[in-house]
Amino acid sequence: MNKLRIKKLGIWSVAKMYGIMALIIGLLIGIPYGLIVIVFSLVGASIGGNEALAVGGGGVVMGIILMIGIPVGYAVMGIIGGALGALIYNLFAALAGGIEIEVEQIT
Repeated sequence: MNKLRIKKLGIWSVAKMYGIMALIIGLLIGIPYGLIVIVFSLVGASIGGNEALAVGGGGVVMGIILMIGIPVGYAVMGIIGGALGALIYNLFAALAGGIEIEVEQIT
């Protein structure tokens, strides 16, 4: 078994991975949440009169904005968090020597 040491992480590569993972989590949260907002706004609009229809239309727009905005916001936060995490790891790896891993070559 060979031992390897991770001495430095690529900041942009870690940031991209975190951003993609956060985008997927944002999609899993944002789409159902936006659909719930749309459904409840349409149910409320069907009960009331003309004023309720205007509010229901606004709820549909808000649901669509949520379905787009939540995943994008999560992705941006993931990119920033991943870049900061990789930068902090690189600083401490220079002091402590990094993380050792054991690998085995399979033939």
